[in-house]
Amino acid sequence: MATQAKRPRVAGTVDGCDADPVAGFLSWCGQVGLELSSKVAVTRQGTVAGYGMVALESVQPGELLFAVPRAALLSQHTCSISGLLEQERVALQSQSGWVPLLLALLHEVQAPASPWRPYFALWPELGRLEHPMFWPEEERHRLLQGTGVPEAVEKDLTNIRSEYCSIVLPFMEAHPELFSPRVRSLELYHQLVALVMAYSFQEPLEEEEDEKEPNSPLMVPAADILNHLANHNANLEYSANYLRMVATQPIPKGHEIFNTYGQMANWQLIHMYGFVEPYPDNTDDTADIQMVTVREAALQGTKGEAERILLYERWDFLCKLEMVGEEGAFVIGREEVLTEEELTTTLKVLCMPAEEFKEFKDQDGWGDDDREEDSLTITNIPRLKASWRQLLRDSVLLTLQTYATDLKTEQDLLSNEVYTKLSWREQQALQLRYGQKMILHHLLELTS
Repeated sequence: MATQAKRPRVAGTVDGCDADPVAGFLSWCGQVGLELSSKVAVTRQGTVAGYGMVALESVQPGELLFAVPRAALLSQHTCSISGLLEQERVALQSQSGWVPLLLALLHEVQAPASPWRPYFALWPELGRLEHPMFWPEEERHRLLQGTGVPEAVEKDLTNIRSEYCSIVLPFMEAHPELFSPRVRSLELYHQLVALVMAYSFQEPLEEEEDEKEPNSPLMVPAADILNHLANHNANLEYSANYLRMVATQPIPKGHEIFNTYGQMANWQLIHMYGFVEPYPDNTDDTADIQMVTVREAALQGTKGEAERILLYERWDFLCKLEMVGEEGAFVIGREEVLTEEELTTTLKVLCMPAEEFKEFKDQDGWGDDDREEDSLTITNIPRLKASWRQLLRDSVLLTLQTYATDLKTEQDLLSNEVYTKLSWREQQALQLRYGQKMILHHLLELTS
């Protein structure tokens, strides 16, 4: 159901902002030149999750819903300590690239005169965010085992702690007049990282800028109120002076306006936003097969030490071609294999006869004369060579073993009234596992 496609929002204010946060926010919009169409309303009524935006009248594709002037954006360049952040730019470089924005937020949320205070009033309550990074470790592993999320969260937590201790805290301590003691907190920093994950926007690079580093994240008032659906009806457009939210589909009166946070698989949605889109609503959902799982499946079929050595030689060659790695994954979508080239090459190299591999290796790969029947589209999988299908099937079976439960258990839970009694986290985790397993079981059918 689309009603599940949301980021949980909880009533709450930042530092005691206006009692009527929507009225305060709308007044602020007028002051900063943020133009809202008369056809839309910011409201809690009729939305899937707390604050959202609803059409007061029917809207046609191409109609402007609101326009945000760049001066109203909250970023490292617009905050009140932008000069200092620019001056210290080199010292604030980090793996994430988010430190300057996070310091801007740490300063603005505790600054009594911050011009963004009415905007902060529509933020979720920071202590009630539902990202898995805030779940107890035992619950995270129990509910999300096999999905890839616990591993992603562990990396996040390690990086956040390192970034905070080595860059952020020393910077705040060096400028005590700008950061009160109560914001010098790893817990608050975690919460703001999650907020930036879920609510910020990244302006896309121009085509000629593809080689550049990604743009820094921005907080975009009004745009971050919209909830997400894969089948969204609005889209954010960037121009020199404004960011504009434009309708992409007809939106009937009374219907909610949905943006897209990008083509997100459910594991990405729960990791970054704290929710999933239940099967089959998320047409962008994927399942991963770890690259080393394919190697493990291939090793199962070897006979004797010589074959094992040859298989590792093939794997090392694939690593040299940058088709595989110890931490990579092959990504399978509902309609396509997103890592088609990598998986095709891997199956081909691991399954080819020894003499062919020797020739292939001597040539450092092959040219552009690949056979079309080797194309790894979902629809073409049943026509692949038997050895390829078998290796892919064995890899899927090994992947399914990484989950704590099987598909039938998930199906029984979803069709049972017990589902309604599960906690929010249990429901989201169940939907995540079920969607991934449906993709993997479809692969089993195609390779049988």
